[in-house]
Amino acid sequence: MIRYSRPRRKRDSTIALINVVFLMLIFFLIAGTVATPLDPDLNLVETSELEGREPPDALVLHRDGRLSFRGTPVDPEAYMAGRDPGPVRIVPDRDASGARLMEVTGALRRLGATSVFVVTEKALE
Repeated sequence: MIRYSRPRRKRDSTIALINVVFLMLIFFLIAGTVATPLDPDLNLVETSELEGREPPDALVLHRDGRLSFRGTPVDPEAYMAGRDPGPVRIVPDRDASGARLMEVTGALRRLGATSVFVVTEKALE
């Protein structure tokens, strides 16, 4: 009797895929800890369905209306004096006054900011 033997399939090795995923996990864990944290008493504004990115260098508008940059108090004139004209990111506290936010963004635009991006917290659904 003649036996028909099926050709054997080569098994796909998933070890390489597991190694790549593991290395990516380690990379993102390390890269995520490099960013400087925001002020701990800051409550970010929540928005939905918007794409955002983490602000590397952003002004912080506190609830009492004062501005800070990298933890030191600053005003719009001093902030823009050390920068080239271009886009500016501002992180407002949730309880900050809308009028103060408009005042600061207007001053930044007059001082050379080509655009002002308001950074918010994306709400989880």
